Amino acid sequence: MSTVVAIDGPAGSGKSSVARAVARALGFRFLDTGAAYRALAWLVGERGGSTDDEATVVGALDALATLELSVDASGERVAIAGHDVTRAIRTEAVSGAVSGVARVAAVREAVNVRFRELIRDAEPGIVAEGRDITTVVAPDADVRVLLTASEEVRIRRRFGDVGGDEVAVGARLSARDAADSKVVDFLSAAAGVTVVDSTDLTFDETVEAIVRLVTEARDHD
Repeated sequence: MSTVVAIDGPAGSGKSSVARAVARALGFRFLDTGAAYRALAWLVGERGGSTDDEATVVGALDALATLELSVDASGERVAIAGHDVTRAIRTEAVSGAVSGVARVAAVREAVNVRFRELIRDAEPGIVAEGRDITTVVAPDADVRVLLTASEEVRIRRRFGDVGGDEVAVGARLSARDAADSKVVDFLSAAAGVTVVDSTDLTFDETVEAIVRLVTEARDHD
């Protein structure tokens, strides 16, 4: 029986990198749900539109059937409308626009269908990370984790990833948290969700903490 691990948390908490490392350690598949929203945000921009306009964002759903999301933990590949956007979706421009996509209910409902299909078909297990993954997408996951850290630490980590001006990076991270929190509650753990605070943990310690939760859950089955 497939094991499902769901990881949520605020921007800059390290969800993607930690979740991928957990998947590798367990020999599981890996799903970065945020990549789907980023791909749609990229497409809106590529078409000359703005993610501030909800009708334009909904219009981009015509390309959802072309979305390709790799669930291989060894490497990421994301494509949409025939374009390989694996690198393009990681730019600060897309990071600044993605909340405009993620806050649209029709988009969330549509992509959640795709996510559930990928999770259902994953063997021997999958680590899925992203907004509302623990409560809406996979509320019945075997292990559900809210990965968090202090805002100062999250800003420092994000700055280390993208570079640039640290104040500007911090402002964008705080703005994204504020925008996303209007749609989903990712700052407090729902019943049955375990909080892993990585403020004082190294990357490896954070990965080990989540792997331990999965191992304990499997031992109790």
